[in-house]
Amino acid sequence: MIRKPATVAALDELGRVRLSPSFFMREFLLSEVANLHGIPNIPDDPDLAVAVGRRLCQDLLEPLHATFGKVVVRSAYRSAAVNRFCNEQQRAGRKGYSCASNAASRAGHIWDRRDAQGLSGATACIVIPWFADRFEAGADWRSLAWWVHDHLPYSRMQFFPRMAAFNLSWHERPARRIDSYIAPRGCLTKPGMANHAGSHAECYRGFPAPVMPSEQERSP
Repeated sequence: MIRKPATVAALDELGRVRLSPSFFMREFLLSEVANLHGIPNIPDDPDLAVAVGRRLCQDLLEPLHATFGKVVVRSAYRSAAVNRFCNEQQRAGRKGYSCASNAASRAGHIWDRRDAQGLSGATACIVIPWFADRFEAGADWRSLAWWVHDHLPYSRMQFFPRMAAFNLSWHERPARRIDSYIAPRGCLTKPGMANHAGSHAECYRGFPAPVMPSEQERSP
């Protein structure tokens, strides 16, 4: 059992927890909002945060890292206090803050809170430099979305215009839904839509073949 860190040494130890071969907890705790406003971005339930973080990393981020190279984490874990503050600033119309309500963010960006159904999950906003360069040159964001959809057990994806950054979620009960703020905006696919099933390989021609780490390689 991991206790909520109350000292620098304890927080350092939490940061050293290895979620998968390529990822440690520390990089998921970084928050510009928390840093600027002095709000601790520390899990109340570190055990749950680590557990869902490991699933996010092992099931989703490690295969992306193995296939495309470096994966940059832009925003990931948010404490309930950080997320609440960010959402309040957003609702007040202040630029630079983009957080859903705490209720909507549980089992999402708030890793250490279960959702209304009692299920767990975790979200990270990431950039894949390999694709960001291609997106800047005119590649369609949907090519990466369909690649992930066809190969990985994600729950939700949400794409953003800058560098084709996207929220990528793991959840106990995957929603298998993709949305975007890049044109064409809105829902690309979700269960029940005609485009949801089958292969979409024609949309990502030229992409690397998926590299799926073995069970041993996936574990820290």
